[in-house]
Amino acid sequence: MDRTTKQPQQRRGRGRPTVQIVLTDQERATLERWARRRTSSQALALRCQLVLACAEGLSNVQAAARLGVHPATVGKWRGRFARRRLEGLADEPRPGAPRRVTDEDVERVVVKTLEETPKDATHWSVREMARAAGMSRSTVARIWRAFGLKPHLVEHWKLSNDPQFLEKVRDVVGLYLNPPEAAVVLCVDE
Repeated sequence: MDRTTKQPQQRRGRGRPTVQIVLTDQERATLERWARRRTSSQALALRCQLVLACAEGLSNVQAAARLGVHPATVGKWRGRFARRRLEGLADEPRPGAPRRVTDEDVERVVVKTLEETPKDATHWSVREMARAAGMSRSTVARIWRAFGLKPHLVEHWKLSNDPQFLEKVRDVVGLYLNPPEAAVVLCVDE
């Protein structure tokens, strides 16, 4: 039977008639590949197994028993596959409010975090970045967490831009290497 025509209905005992699933060779190969591929989500792999079981001629109850799901789940994916074929197995968009933070907003925060420093500070805090970006603190914190950004942690040595830095280093190192007699050398970081 041609895929574009209405699928024949099959009746097995009581209940609603079920749509018979007839697969092309290419669809069968794709479903089998998706079902065993390591990178497939578990949900997609299960949906593929459900459709393959239905294509064997199993009823919803038999397929559900084989795969350990509810028969209504089998009916749902059987129907979606019959209507939309392989595309019907993908997740549909979730209900709810649309995203308010765009990809451009996320990029702006990441670039600003990595390439700029705030006035009168050595690194960004969540509050400062939220104020500068016009976002909430929790949004900035989620972006930083998603990208693994920790501007408060220094991963490499930063050289001072103090014009008298070299003279101060010589004085401090000189005290450590050749301390005066009966003297105590203390070092305090700013």
